[in-house]
Amino acid sequence: MTDSIPILSGISELADEFDACIIDLWGVIHDGVTLYPGVLNCLRKIAATGKPYAMLTNAPRRSDAVRRGMDGMGVADELCPIIMSSGEATYLGLSERREAWFEGVKPSYMHIGPDRDDGLFDNLDLQKIESVSNAGLIVNTGPWGDEETVADYEELLQEGAAADVKMVCANPDLEVIRGGHRIICAGALAKRYEELGGDVLYYGKPYRPIYESCLHRMGNPDSARVLAIGDSLKTDIAGARNIGMHSVLVIGGIHGDAFAVDPGDYSVEAGKRIAEICAPEGVFPDAAIQIFSW
Repeated sequence: MTDSIPILSGISELADEFDACIIDLWGVIHDGVTLYPGVLNCLRKIAATGKPYAMLTNAPRRSDAVRRGMDGMGVADELCPIIMSSGEATYLGLSERREAWFEGVKPSYMHIGPDRDDGLFDNLDLQKIESVSNAGLIVNTGPWGDEETVADYEELLQEGAAADVKMVCANPDLEVIRGGHRIICAGALAKRYEELGGDVLYYGKPYRPIYESCLHRMGNPDSARVLAIGDSLKTDIAGARNIGMHSVLVIGGIHGDAFAVDPGDYSVEAGKRIAEICAPEGVFPDAAIQIFSW
């Protein structure tokens, strides 16, 4: 167990130690609606180093859709040169069906998720149907509405599990904070589906394939020389550990209430409190920052 996590004043303290950087979006760059303060300045500083960096997100949408969303928040294309989303990874998985997991699966699906995620299925040779028990797959991109809970899907999930319908999860996150409100993600529904005996294939963090795709896009730097920045222990920090990267935890994100570190507090005591919160998960970042800043 790590006794204390060092709290940094900004990313600049580590910039010279790494050859590339992977940055989470939701909870680090934005809250799903607006950018966090200082983000554009920090991105410009990272870009000025000339080192490759990428945005890696569990958003269940294609990378082009994520890029359009970033543009709408005021982030220019040159500040997000590489975007890899779990939606992009899911699209490639559904298109290529290379995993043995897909053997015997009928080319039809039921979609659990909002209409804004429908671009995930463009040009795929799959038929959309409304009956979960007759579907070849459940493709889960999250709840239909932000106000819903896992319990709202219990009957549907039980029906799918009883019929042995496999599920593809396009976002392993359990929850996010959108515009100040905590909402469930596809990962929460997938977790319940597994509890019911359902078979789930995950695309996204913390699983290795999406990191390998991201490293490839950056020119295959040594993972030990890549810094991952994220706000989720279970996805960002665990994923970095799984691939051999160093990691920095943004403590103002999804776990902010639990850490309860005051702005400007870089004390050893605050670092110990972060380590104590991390301990039950068994996942420890190499360092922490309060917000994504240079």
